[in-house]
Amino acid sequence: MKLAEIVSHSPKWKEEFQSIKAIIVGRLGEAVLQIDHIGSTSIEGLDAKDCIDIQITVKSFDQLDAVIEGLTDLGYFYRPENNRDHVPPGWQGDLANWDKRYFRAGEGMRRTNIHVRKLGMDNQRYALLFRDYLRANKQVALIYAELKRAISQYHSEDIEAYCLIKDPACDLIMDVAYRWDAGLDKLID
Repeated sequence: MKLAEIVSHSPKWKEEFQSIKAIIVGRLGEAVLQIDHIGSTSIEGLDAKDCIDIQITVKSFDQLDAVIEGLTDLGYFYRPENNRDHVPPGWQGDLANWDKRYFRAGEGMRRTNIHVRKLGMDNQRYALLFRDYLRANKQVALIYAELKRAISQYHSEDIEAYCLIKDPACDLIMDVAYRWDAGLDKLID
Protein backbone atom coordinates (compact mmCIF):
# COMPACT_ATOMS: atom_id res chain seq x y z
CA MET A 1 0.00 0.00 0.00
CA LYS A 2 1.17 3.52 -0.79
CA LEU A 3 1.89 5.57 2.33
CA ALA A 4 -0.61 8.35 1.58
CA GLU A 5 -3.24 6.44 -0.39
CA ILE A 6 -6.78 7.47 0.57
CA VAL A 7 -9.32 4.64 0.83
CA SER A 8 -13.04 4.53 1.52
CA HIS A 9 -14.15 4.70 5.14
CA SER A 10 -14.26 1.34 6.88
CA PRO A 11 -16.52 0.60 9.87
CA LYS A 12 -13.75 -1.79 11.00
CA TRP A 13 -11.51 1.13 11.94
CA LYS A 14 -13.46 1.80 15.14
CA GLU A 15 -13.31 -1.87 16.14
CA GLU A 16 -9.61 -2.10 15.29
CA PHE A 17 -8.90 0.92 17.48
CA GLN A 18 -10.81 -0.68 20.38
CA SER A 19 -8.77 -3.89 20.02
CA ILE A 20 -5.46 -2.02 19.92
CA LYS A 21 -6.51 0.16 22.85
CA ALA A 22 -7.34 -2.90 24.97
CA ILE A 23 -3.89 -4.37 24.31
CA ILE A 24 -2.16 -1.07 25.15
CA VAL A 25 -4.20 -0.59 28.34
CA GLY A 26 -3.35 -4.15 29.35
CA ARG A 27 0.36 -3.44 28.98
CA LEU A 28 0.66 0.20 30.09
CA GLY A 29 -2.09 0.42 32.71
CA GLU A 30 -1.59 3.37 35.04
CA ALA A 31 1.24 4.89 32.99
CA VAL A 32 -1.39 6.60 30.80
CA LEU A 33 -4.32 8.90 31.54
CA GLN A 34 -6.34 8.22 28.39
CA ILE A 35 -6.13 6.62 24.97
CA ASP A 36 -8.06 8.21 22.12
CA HIS A 37 -8.78 7.34 18.52
CA ILE A 38 -7.74 10.42 16.53
CA GLY A 39 -7.16 11.29 12.91
CA SER A 40 -9.37 10.61 9.93
CA THR A 41 -10.11 6.96 10.74
CA SER A 42 -11.82 8.17 13.92
CA ILE A 43 -14.41 10.17 11.96
CA GLU A 44 -17.45 8.18 10.83
CA GLY A 45 -17.82 8.18 7.04
CA LEU A 46 -14.53 9.99 6.32
CA ASP A 47 -12.23 8.48 3.70
CA ALA A 48 -8.68 8.23 5.00
CA LYS A 49 -5.30 6.58 4.87
CA ASP A 50 -5.77 3.02 6.14
CA CYS A 51 -3.81 3.73 9.30
CA ILE A 52 -5.19 3.90 12.83
CA ASP A 53 -3.97 7.02 14.65
CA ILE A 54 -3.94 6.84 18.43
CA GLN A 55 -3.19 9.49 21.01
CA ILE A 56 -1.94 8.34 24.39
CA THR A 57 -2.18 11.10 26.98
CA VAL A 58 0.23 11.09 29.90
CA LYS A 59 0.43 13.41 32.89
CA SER A 60 4.08 14.15 32.16
CA PHE A 61 6.92 12.68 30.19
CA ASP A 62 8.28 11.36 33.51
CA GLN A 63 6.37 8.15 32.71
CA LEU A 64 8.01 7.98 29.31
CA ASP A 65 10.40 5.13 30.10
CA ALA A 66 7.47 2.89 31.05
CA VAL A 67 5.54 3.91 27.93
CA ILE A 68 8.50 3.33 25.61
CA GLU A 69 9.26 -0.05 27.20
CA GLY A 70 5.62 -1.10 27.11
CA LEU A 71 4.98 -0.10 23.51
CA THR A 72 8.24 -1.58 22.22
CA ASP A 73 7.41 -4.82 24.06
CA LEU A 74 4.13 -4.84 22.12
CA GLY A 75 6.04 -4.52 18.82
CA TYR A 76 5.85 -0.78 18.18
CA PHE A 77 8.93 1.11 17.02
CA TYR A 78 9.85 4.28 18.89
CA ARG A 79 10.85 7.06 16.49
CA PRO A 80 12.76 9.58 18.70
CA GLU A 81 13.51 11.83 15.72
CA ASN A 82 9.77 12.55 15.35
CA ASN A 83 9.42 14.42 18.65
CA ARG A 84 7.43 17.53 17.76
CA ASP A 85 4.16 18.14 15.96
CA HIS A 86 3.65 20.70 13.22
CA VAL A 87 3.42 24.14 14.85
CA PRO A 88 0.71 26.31 13.26
CA PRO A 89 1.95 29.56 11.69
CA GLY A 90 1.64 32.53 14.02
CA TRP A 91 1.46 30.40 17.16
CA GLN A 92 3.35 32.00 20.03
CA GLY A 93 4.51 30.36 23.21
CA ASP A 94 6.73 27.60 24.49
CA LEU A 95 7.50 25.11 21.71
CA ALA A 96 7.34 22.35 24.34
CA ASN A 97 3.55 22.61 23.90
CA TRP A 98 4.06 20.70 20.63
CA ASP A 99 6.43 18.00 21.95
CA LYS A 100 5.39 14.38 21.61
CA ARG A 101 6.73 10.88 21.39
CA TYR A 102 5.91 8.86 18.31
CA PHE A 103 5.64 5.13 17.60
CA ARG A 104 4.86 3.10 14.49
CA ALA A 105 3.52 -0.43 14.27
CA GLY A 106 6.12 -3.11 13.65
CA GLU A 107 6.34 -5.57 10.77
CA GLY A 108 3.20 -7.64 10.33
CA MET A 109 1.13 -5.47 12.70
CA ARG A 110 -1.95 -3.40 11.88
CA ARG A 111 -0.71 -0.11 10.39
CA THR A 112 -0.87 2.24 13.37
CA ASN A 113 0.66 5.55 14.44
CA ILE A 114 0.83 6.24 18.16
CA HIS A 115 1.34 9.79 19.40
CA VAL A 116 2.17 10.22 23.10
CA ARG A 117 1.35 13.72 24.31
CA LYS A 118 1.13 15.48 27.66
CA LEU A 119 -2.23 16.40 29.13
CA GLY A 120 -3.17 20.03 28.55
CA MET A 121 -0.55 20.77 25.91
CA ASP A 122 -1.66 22.51 22.71
CA ASN A 123 -0.95 19.47 20.52
CA GLN A 124 -2.93 17.16 22.81
CA ARG A 125 -5.97 19.44 22.56
CA TYR A 126 -5.46 20.03 18.81
CA ALA A 127 -5.82 16.33 17.95
CA LEU A 128 -9.03 15.92 19.95
CA LEU A 129 -10.62 19.19 18.84
CA PHE A 130 -9.81 18.52 15.19
CA ARG A 131 -11.51 15.13 15.45
CA ASP A 132 -14.54 16.46 17.32
CA TYR A 133 -15.03 19.40 14.96
CA LEU A 134 -14.99 17.17 11.88
CA ARG A 135 -17.38 14.71 13.55
CA ALA A 136 -19.81 17.57 14.17
CA ASN A 137 -19.36 19.27 10.79
CA LYS A 138 -19.86 16.66 8.07
CA GLN A 139 -19.57 19.12 5.17
CA VAL A 140 -16.14 20.28 6.36
CA ALA A 141 -15.13 16.62 6.78
CA LEU A 142 -16.15 15.88 3.18
CA ILE A 143 -14.16 18.85 1.90
CA TYR A 144 -11.16 17.73 3.96
CA ALA A 145 -11.43 14.20 2.51
CA GLU A 146 -11.52 15.64 -1.02
CA LEU A 147 -8.41 17.69 -0.30
CA LYS A 148 -6.58 14.60 0.97
CA ARG A 149 -7.61 12.63 -2.12
CA ALA A 150 -6.25 15.39 -4.37
CA ILE A 151 -2.94 15.57 -2.50
CA SER A 152 -2.68 11.78 -2.57
CA GLN A 153 -3.01 11.73 -6.36
CA TYR A 154 0.31 13.55 -6.60
CA HIS A 155 2.11 12.48 -3.43
CA SER A 156 0.85 9.01 -2.46
CA GLU A 157 4.40 7.69 -2.08
CA ASP A 158 5.86 10.76 -0.40
CA ILE A 159 4.32 11.09 3.06
CA GLU A 160 6.43 14.18 3.87
CA ALA A 161 5.13 16.10 0.84
CA TYR A 162 1.60 14.91 1.62
CA CYS A 163 1.86 16.28 5.17
CA LEU A 164 3.53 19.55 4.12
CA ILE A 165 0.50 20.33 1.96
CA LYS A 166 -2.15 18.91 4.33
CA ASP A 167 -0.91 20.60 7.54
CA PRO A 168 -1.81 24.20 6.53
CA ALA A 169 -5.29 23.01 5.56
CA CYS A 170 -5.63 21.45 9.01
CA ASP A 171 -4.57 24.79 10.52
CA LEU A 172 -7.35 26.54 8.56
CA ILE A 173 -9.88 24.02 9.87
CA MET A 174 -8.54 24.45 13.39
CA ASP A 175 -8.89 28.23 13.24
CA VAL A 176 -12.63 27.68 12.83
CA ALA A 177 -12.68 24.73 15.25
CA TYR A 178 -11.28 26.87 18.09
CA ARG A 179 -14.06 29.40 17.53
CA TRP A 180 -16.63 26.58 17.32
CA ASP A 181 -15.34 25.14 20.60
CA ALA A 182 -15.64 28.55 22.26
CA GLY A 183 -19.18 28.99 20.89
CA LEU A 184 -18.00 31.73 18.54
CA ASP A 185 -18.54 29.89 15.25
CA LYS A 186 -21.05 32.49 14.05
CA LEU A 187 -18.46 35.26 14.44
CA ILE A 188 -15.94 34.21 11.79
CA ASP A 189 -14.02 37.19 10.32
